[in-house]
Amino acid sequence: MIPFYSSVRSRFSVGGDQNIQALALAVIQTEMQAVAALAARIDHQFVAACRLLLACKGRVVVTGMGKSGHIAGKIAATLASTGTPAFFVHPGEASHGDLGMITRQDVVLALSNSGETGEILTILPIIKRLGVPLIALTGNPGSTLAKFATAHIDVAVEQEACPLGLAPTASTTAALVMGDALAVSLLETRGFTRDDFALSHPGGSLGKRLLLQVGDIMHRGGEVPVVSDMVLVGEALLEMTGKKLGMTAVVDGDGRVAGVFTDGDLRRMLEKNLDVHLTRIAEVMTRNCKSVDERMLAAEAMQIMEAKKINALLVVDENNKLLGALNMHDLLRAGIV
Repeated sequence: MIPFYSSVRSRFSVGGDQNIQALALAVIQTEMQAVAALAARIDHQFVAACRLLLACKGRVVVTGMGKSGHIAGKIAATLASTGTPAFFVHPGEASHGDLGMITRQDVVLALSNSGETGEILTILPIIKRLGVPLIALTGNPGSTLAKFATAHIDVAVEQEACPLGLAPTASTTAALVMGDALAVSLLETRGFTRDDFALSHPGGSLGKRLLLQVGDIMHRGGEVPVVSDMVLVGEALLEMTGKKLGMTAVVDGDGRVAGVFTDGDLRRMLEKNLDVHLTRIAEVMTRNCKSVDERMLAAEAMQIMEAKKINALLVVDENNKLLGALNMHDLLRAGIV
């Protein structure tokens, strides 16, 4: 048993609350140390692996057995979502037909802590025959898999977080982190953008935040509250009440936005004892109001509202003519907030 865990057991009663907390902290500490040790492994072999992946004209075939297989699946998913086409192949199934998924244009990324996983070693001759580059992540640089690989990345750990030293814990964490390091290094090197990322994440709130534009959710036409800068405040209030956006756009004689009149402007007006039936809207509206382009991402519009502490925005064209209006409730309904 690992000495650290032995000392934990000697200090606290087995099964006690303090013991449970101490054991959990020991796991975290062990895995932190394993991850920290990876920094020294970002060497020429890591760069060589990245170069192979960047040069790949096909797809990255990621494989691993058992717990390493689960990590391999996650690495494949991360690669695929960040600009490197990839998929997982189970090494056991590969020997029974799934090797047909691998083409001469691909690169194989194999995970095995021991570097001696039988199911992976079985398919190595076929990989060699196809002339497919092989990147290996192992905890044993002297293993068969490491020696066979075109590029080998050492992900060895000093000890597992499991006090028995048996369950893959720190070793799988180290492999996962190194996989993330590969994926993000490739992402940056390729110049992968937010728009590229959005194309592979169209669903859910993430897709909405990345893809949805102001023009997709703004109010248009007769739904937009708008009055001339010549009207009295009373008329503007009727427009606000009818359109229920908590404000109204104010336009000049050429149809360009001159300002906006909001609930806040109304409160400030009443504090000054101004008569809504005698006061022109141009005297109390907010001039130089914040407006946005309909092609702006809805998430960016939300950030503007939060920064300016406002609940609505006018949408204008390049000539400052009114196109629509957007408020916080629209963003909520669209799932942006």
